[in-house]
Amino acid sequence: MEHPSAALVPEVDIRTLIQRGYGDATVLSLQERSAPIAGPGEVLIRVAGAAIDRGTWHITTGLPRMARLGLGLRRPKAEVPGLDVAGTVVGLGAGVTRFALGDRVFGIARGSLTECAVALESKLARVPQACPVADAAALGVSGSTALQALDAARVGPGSRVLVIGASGGVGHFAVQIAAGRGAQVTAVCSGSKREAVLGFGASTVLVRERDDLELLTERFDAIVDMAATRSYRQLRRLLADQGRYVFVGAETGGPWTGGFLRPARAALRYRWSAKPFVMLIARERAAELETLAALVDEGILTPHIDARYRLDEVGEALDRLVSGLVVGKVCIAIGDS
Repeated sequence: MEHPSAALVPEVDIRTLIQRGYGDATVLSLQERSAPIAGPGEVLIRVAGAAIDRGTWHITTGLPRMARLGLGLRRPKAEVPGLDVAGTVVGLGAGVTRFALGDRVFGIARGSLTECAVALESKLARVPQACPVADAAALGVSGSTALQALDAARVGPGSRVLVIGASGGVGHFAVQIAAGRGAQVTAVCSGSKREAVLGFGASTVLVRERDDLELLTERFDAIVDMAATRSYRQLRRLLADQGRYVFVGAETGGPWTGGFLRPARAALRYRWSAKPFVMLIARERAAELETLAALVDEGILTPHIDARYRLDEVGEALDRLVSGLVVGKVCIAIGDS
């Protein structure tokens, strides 16, 4: 009997990005492989678009080195990099009930930098009607992280929120979602990105190169930090009573720990204080993806695409990602959208 995942997939090879080790873009090569098969609880997606984030860069370089304990000591356990995905369902594994062949979906796949990718149905949602299918790839990882960070910070109507690193993949979503909840958003970014961040819904934008946070007199109900350029001790005084600091990530540390030791110590020290330090560990769930899709259709959220590259230009895309110039997300165009 024909396997259900072969329903709409012709017997042809597909282009797939393969990673053979850790390093720069030279460890990546575009090859032709057979299309994967969806297993139980999985769907097969003909990929229209993917997106890359710092996680893709970490997997490619193997940095920080402590991450290799989970990624693979000598080489990545997963040959195909990439997580963010959007496209059309062309195969269904056993037990899949939420999707049908032909549905347009987005979310998180098991290796998205390929023409056909496999994903758990529990990590997918339907593409919002107001969003081109390829652009929906930008929503998965960064959008879910932003949503969970704001939930952890308990941001709601009237909240005063400081978003540090407001122009990046997670940051630009966090500003939009917080503003959509009725919060008053103060954002921190570089001067060249100020106008873009104002357009995302920030009421005030502080320029990183010019404005000193230590001179602020305002107190915030929440600080959501994507940059970690200042210690929690420095930022703690900016929190109102019962205010919460949510640490999302850092790219300023060394090659072994990536700057996570300091925030990890702070999380242990201040977890139960009156102004708690929350070290976010984002989860990959359909619930957040469905919320993101609804926000897009309501006009509250729009993924900002900084640049688009082809599948054979992922190395250039990664260079763009770490250049410090990106506003929003870097996307990879793969199939017809």
